[in-house]
Amino acid sequence: MNPRDIPPEAFHASGAEVQAIDFGYVRSPDQDSATPAQHPVVIVGAGPVGLSLAIDLAQRGQRVVVLDNDHKLSIGSRAICFSKRTLEIWDRLGVGQRMVDKGVSWNVGRVFLKSDEVFEFNLLPEEGHERPAFINLQQYYAEAYLVERALQLPGIDIRWHNKVTAVAPRADGALLTVNTPEGDYAIDAQWVAACDGSRSPLRQLMGLESKGRIFHDRFLIADVRLDSDVNFPTERWFWFDPPFHPGQSVLLHRQPDNVWRIDFQLGWDADPDEEKKPENILPRVQALLGPGVKFTLDWASVYTFACLRMDRFVHGRVVFAGDSAHGVSPFGARGANSGVQDAENLAWKLDRVLKGLAPDALVATYGPEREFAADENIRNSTRATDFITPKSAISHLFRAAVLELAREHPFARRMVNSGRLSVPTTLRHSPLNTPDCDDDFSGPQVPGAVLLDAPVVCDGQPGWLLRTLGPDFTLLVFGTAPAWARSLPQVRVLQIGTEVHDVQDTQGLVTQRLDARPGTMVLVRPDQHLCARWRAASETQVRQALAHAMAAAG
Repeated sequence: MNPRDIPPEAFHASGAEVQAIDFGYVRSPDQDSATPAQHPVVIVGAGPVGLSLAIDLAQRGQRVVVLDNDHKLSIGSRAICFSKRTLEIWDRLGVGQRMVDKGVSWNVGRVFLKSDEVFEFNLLPEEGHERPAFINLQQYYAEAYLVERALQLPGIDIRWHNKVTAVAPRADGALLTVNTPEGDYAIDAQWVAACDGSRSPLRQLMGLESKGRIFHDRFLIADVRLDSDVNFPTERWFWFDPPFHPGQSVLLHRQPDNVWRIDFQLGWDADPDEEKKPENILPRVQALLGPGVKFTLDWASVYTFACLRMDRFVHGRVVFAGDSAHGVSPFGARGANSGVQDAENLAWKLDRVLKGLAPDALVATYGPEREFAADENIRNSTRATDFITPKSAISHLFRAAVLELAREHPFARRMVNSGRLSVPTTLRHSPLNTPDCDDDFSGPQVPGAVLLDAPVVCDGQPGWLLRTLGPDFTLLVFGTAPAWARSLPQVRVLQIGTEVHDVQDTQGLVTQRLDARPGTMVLVRPDQHLCARWRAASETQVRQALAHAMAAAG
């Protein structure tokens, strides 16, 4: 069956039915071409990262080919925690509401020592944000909604059962050899995005590697479906040394369909094959849930922590994103979320270059920006893993002391690390930023930060700031914009105020979060990162900042 002929209701089915969708193999006209067919962008991998990149590019008018060596969605829940920033990106791609409607939204987490609660935390304590801190949603649902959206866009050609077996990079692109059930064919790509996962065949084909640290511990993931409700709220619960799993740690999350994700620390000496057997999993789960709770096991896996990354993400016209470029431990939800942010960073830059609006150097800036983000994620993931799995007597003593102090003292709670959860990286040192020329701004919304959302009114209707931004650069002007602002190329100008403007800041949160005054201007990139701000700006200053952000002039 042609994937475009799959009925829409198939993407709205239950988890088991969604996982059973078979996209099949469809012969491409490229396979009958006498010479390799040419394509602007070829994406390898149809997971959340590759699909997000494809949709973003297609919405910008680009033609994209997506190659995937499989023909089904992910099996098992896999990545489940999708962050506020990822949801904001998916809103722009037309799938955010679908994710939120199906997912389980949460902001609160609790940390336990043995059977006692040590403290709780709220990841989004302030009002005035459209999206929650996180939703929990099985990866197969996320992939299904992304595939459904991709199939609605004529510019995307997803080819299942298409496995890349060779890559020959060159200065103006790369030649890919692709294996199918009907034999091999070749594709000539101007740009290749490797989104093919942690084991990345493309990375191996190019003789590249990821380097880093593998942690000597094992964890069991168990997805269990409860037959009745239990007294667990929709929160993130983490136990150190619980009575039902002594000496180890446990993480509990709720997912849709009354499925609960449980991560059990096992220790390095655990036998993965033995631990995956149902007769060994079921007693662990029963001990946590209690003797009277009935459940069924949906899926299980045993994994080892690793924090790795490639030295460089950009290799000429071949760019690596997501797990193919970097990997972290699951605690902290930094893998898929960081990968979707990779895709967002890359999409607008590729689009500008393909349209002849910027040089290749703009795509090259993806490297230092997302390598910096990967280093931040790996640093946080490594610290969390060291705290969760101490390997020395001193480390054990330190953790025990911190947990005891955290019961009463807020300063110690900041030292408890059960997985510092994903937040978007502030690209402070980006080559695309224009440094502040005014030194009296305050707050976290510095050049390189993601623009914070806020409630606004547009055309008399309540809405949200991020939804008012266009696909290009946006110049936020607090007050009346000067006449020259309307002549800026590929720039959406939004006048912000409390009276009648393009955007009415009725609650004052946009002004507050950007520390704005009348006359303040903020230049926002297509990926919603700030790149320049002024208390007052001339046309020359704004045009120079735009040129800098488009061409990476240094």
